[in-house]
Amino acid sequence: MVQKYQSPVRVYKKPFELVMAAYERRFPTCPLIPMFVDSDVLSEHQSEDGATHCIERRCKLDVDAPRLLKRIAGVDFVYFIQKNCLNRRERTLHIESHNETFSNRVIIHELCCYSVHPENEEWTCFEQSASLDIKSFFGFESTVEKIAMKQYASSIKKGKEIIEYYLRELEEEGVTHIPRWTPSLQPDDQPKMADEELKEETSSMKVPETLLLLDKLDADYIKRYLGDLTPLQESCLIRLRQWLQETHKGKIPKDEHILRFLRARDFNMDKAREILCQSLTWRKQHQVDYLLETWNSPQVLQDYYTGGWHHHDKDGRPLYILRLGQMDTKGLVRALGEESLLRHVLSINEEGLRRCEENTKVFGRPISCWTCLVDLEGLNMRHLWRPGVKALLRIIEVVEANYPETLGRLLILRAPRVFPVLWTLVSPFIDENTRKKFLIYAGNDYQGPGGLVDYIDKEIIPDFLGGECMCEIPEGGLVPKSMYRTPEELENEDIRLWTETIYQSASVFKGAPHELLIEIIDASSVITWDFDVCKGDIVFNIFHSKRAPQPPKKDTLGAHGITSPGGNNVQLIDKSWLLGQDYSMVESPLTCKEGESVQGSHITRWPGFYILQWKFHNMPACAATNLPRVDDVLATLQVSSHKCKVMYYTEVLASEDFRSVISHALSLAEALTFHSWLLNPNTLTGFAVVVFIVLMKPH
Repeated sequence: MVQKYQSPVRVYKKPFELVMAAYERRFPTCPLIPMFVDSDVLSEHQSEDGATHCIERRCKLDVDAPRLLKRIAGVDFVYFIQKNCLNRRERTLHIESHNETFSNRVIIHELCCYSVHPENEEWTCFEQSASLDIKSFFGFESTVEKIAMKQYASSIKKGKEIIEYYLRELEEEGVTHIPRWTPSLQPDDQPKMADEELKEETSSMKVPETLLLLDKLDADYIKRYLGDLTPLQESCLIRLRQWLQETHKGKIPKDEHILRFLRARDFNMDKAREILCQSLTWRKQHQVDYLLETWNSPQVLQDYYTGGWHHHDKDGRPLYILRLGQMDTKGLVRALGEESLLRHVLSINEEGLRRCEENTKVFGRPISCWTCLVDLEGLNMRHLWRPGVKALLRIIEVVEANYPETLGRLLILRAPRVFPVLWTLVSPFIDENTRKKFLIYAGNDYQGPGGLVDYIDKEIIPDFLGGECMCEIPEGGLVPKSMYRTPEELENEDIRLWTETIYQSASVFKGAPHELLIEIIDASSVITWDFDVCKGDIVFNIFHSKRAPQPPKKDTLGAHGITSPGGNNVQLIDKSWLLGQDYSMVESPLTCKEGESVQGSHITRWPGFYILQWKFHNMPACAATNLPRVDDVLATLQVSSHKCKVMYYTEVLASEDFRSVISHALSLAEALTFHSWLLNPNTLTGFAVVVFIVLMKPH
């Protein structure tokens, strides 16, 4: 499999011409790159006006590889071909490289580009993409991968240092400005090429698309707001962002959020993408993005929930304090219900994300997680009330799935004898990486060396822990039984909390599509939709009919003792209807993969009835237009894998309403499309095998 790599944008805060002068000093050899032994010019061409200059070199490398591997391969040096095309008029340098040595066993291709910063013409950008395909290497393929990882990671880091070294060298020599190119005639003895021929040769180099220089794609931005990432981690982040940009139509989470899911799965792209998509669907379904604006904490929580935010730890992380031993868990569950408690904990996590962003700006360094201090004084057997433990496990499960890598450290203080029992119950539900962040202190052990003062400044230690800082956290106590709700009231409250969503869910079976009927009175209305494919692959269709389809009668299947394949599966198109006669297709079918988020609209041309249909992908063509027969339904019930699930929202806009928003919508769509076009899709899945020869050199 071909492995690919895409770098973030590296910015030199120097003019393009000065950076080019520094770059040229790397040839024919570079003492800062010991493995770069020599380079020979194979060909050189320049346009009549001197605007474009192409040079092809054969570069020689002394690879830092095991002697045994070199002996087996039968080489001491490896060679690659590098072609540079400098366009002084457009102020760009495109570099294309490929390996010459072992080209029948290893195919390496690298594209680099120096260009002017789009927002500051006195700055220069550098971006790079690469691919590697190891077909065979004497049985040492894995060794080659490890060597490539080591060499390339080192060269990426050193590449910028080398350019900056030569920039300083130029400055020491008094060269601080190089004039921009202006048209002039070149000496007759210089090798020349016709402008048209040189232009054709330059355009044949497949250079990476210039990235839109938002701060999110800037290497300096990554270091400032996300931390020191390895080239592998940077590439994974860029690749996952690109995939989300393509599949979620611009609706992508923040970089910090994406990075947390990558870290939670050790930067395994497939695993991180899977859990991230599940979480994004969950957030949309329950409108978690609006939780801080919509959630009003009940008075009983304000009075009896013994937790709250309290300054920050020594690393600048927001500090949350929870006096669990003083909390009446049974009373809170009986007064609020499990779902209300869950909503409150989710609001705490959302607030924590917001505080991390604020502290990142305040302290000038990346802060992506918070510290939690749990005081267990007062914990006893009443806290092990079974419904309360059940609610706690549910909360842990939801938080672990949707807020990975948000807990930087958990300090557990004054753990009593009953704590091991509670820990035995909850620890299996906590991720192993999270458990490693737990520090547990029994009694007053936290007051000595290696205790609380190592993580929290003495000035902000709460008074109830022996400090001098007042902590505005409720004292807790028993929740009055008069505030308890009946099981029926709690159930109704839970249903209300988790059904307040504009989205609906539907099951799509093989042979049994889900269909939605929309009646249009006025032509030129606009049908809009937004749906997520939660499971399986589906095909989305839109049909029009002059007459309303009738849903199947309940006794159609009742005589056979079965019902529709899913309670949230609706089929409207009658089996006797013929496509092109009784109804027509008004949009081309759209195939959607699992995890994709799709938004769109359709301007209606005629009044009547429109049917939005989600059907199972790869089903027989005839099943798309007919109501499934009983035998088809029975077969569907027997094959559980032939089931998809979608979550959707639709809205109909009148023509006059649509005109008032179309300008803004088009502007937004154009911006998103432009952004998506500019982003380079060629990113790396497994960076460890990016390069063996060509990519070892820095730029």
